[in-house]
Amino acid sequence: MSDGYLGAFALKAAPFSKEIADSDLWLPSSKTGVVEDICEAVSEHASVLLTGDPGVGKTCVLRAVRKRLPESGFRLTYCHNATLGRRDFYRQLCLALGLSPKATAAAVFFTVTNHVQELGGERVHPVFLVDEAHLLHPEMLGHLHILLNYEWDSKALLSLILVGLPELNDQLQLRRYRSLHSRIHWRLHIDPLSPEDTAEYLRYRMKRAGCDRDVFTHDAVALLHEAASGGMRDLDRLATGCLREAARRKRKLVERDLLPRVLDRDGLERDG
Repeated sequence: MSDGYLGAFALKAAPFSKEIADSDLWLPSSKTGVVEDICEAVSEHASVLLTGDPGVGKTCVLRAVRKRLPESGFRLTYCHNATLGRRDFYRQLCLALGLSPKATAAAVFFTVTNHVQELGGERVHPVFLVDEAHLLHPEMLGHLHILLNYEWDSKALLSLILVGLPELNDQLQLRRYRSLHSRIHWRLHIDPLSPEDTAEYLRYRMKRAGCDRDVFTHDAVALLHEAASGGMRDLDRLATGCLREAARRKRKLVERDLLPRVLDRDGLERDG
């Protein structure tokens, strides 16, 4: 990584890197409320649907949940590959749980559910987080409700958190998935950042990297917010491009006139 812009702004680290500790995550009040809702849901042993557009901070919310829930009472398991068929999905889940996956789909499913019941006996509540759940195979999506059914559907031994794009909510409302949809009592949505959130986020990340002064002017922040459409991932990339461009021009501020070149270059890089 080139450190040219780091030196120009006296930064000790890349301010908009994704490599940030859970304890240093920044979330606006709207997303803090979502974190609190998810923690309350799993404390009640309920399941959650969490939707939002790409890059608005869904994974950041999950990381904040991971930090907040006490390890002594909860076992979080993160499933990152939602494109697998039923057997391979449960095999992935087995490996994430530290279990030995079996050969058949039925045997793998039994291994997982048996482990869930054992955790219940230890007073540890398992939470399965399925990211990119809108990509789940229809067969898998149609089977997940069975994973939530224990002792004649009389005990909530597992919380399922399905995370995906807004179309996931539409998928779950189809008749074929009504058994799963009816078991998800908390349905949450993450909105894009507001203009005020964007300004606060830029200041926070710059300060965390060692820069206490305002580097992005008001007009530049407004244009960055518009270009990123309130998405944190796009904002990270564009803000980094602005810092590089300012350093090349030996500027101490990121002003609005730098943005057109950064946006043009960003469009070319994504198209290429």
